[in-house]
Amino acid sequence: MLSMSEIKLGKVLDINNEPYQVVFTQHIKVARGGAVLKTKLKNLVTGSTLEKTFAGSDSVPEADLQRKQANFLYSQADDFFFMDNENFEQFQFSADALGDMTKYFKEGQVVDVLIFNNKPMSVALPAKIELLVSSAPDGVKGNSAGAATKTVILETGLELRTPMFIKQGDTIRVNTETGEYVERV
Repeated sequence: MLSMSEIKLGKVLDINNEPYQVVFTQHIKVARGGAVLKTKLKNLVTGSTLEKTFAGSDSVPEADLQRKQANFLYSQADDFFFMDNENFEQFQFSADALGDMTKYFKEGQVVDVLIFNNKPMSVALPAKIELLVSSAPDGVKGNSAGAATKTVILETGLELRTPMFIKQGDTIRVNTETGEYVERV
């Protein structure tokens, strides 16, 4: 059973015997009342969303999922293909099912696949991944008062705000949960 403080982005909860992945959380503290956690949950079977609020004493069971490692192979139209690293079985997810994660996939990347009742349900990315900068404008000298940033394009097509010193050909680390630049590698 997960308490309110253990419900985080990416966790998969068991609600009505169906797996729901936490896609949004907001911790709210009211003046005299207790804290509450507003969440948005995505059903991994149907794809529907559910908004649920948890109070301080509430607890919810974590879904009984298996995690296996798989490699991202390629994308074709709106489908993304993966291969299980143990039995080499291939499976696919639609772009709608993966959501914003599609911006981070590159060929050969290892991801965790969540399996519920022997069927792949979702993909979990590592918290931080390394991507190559494929296009970056030059930093403008004198434009560095404060935390100056510029927009670069990564090898997956993702556009990201980075510091001015990042240039084409650099490899950078990106936080997949927030979509922000972390560091140059």
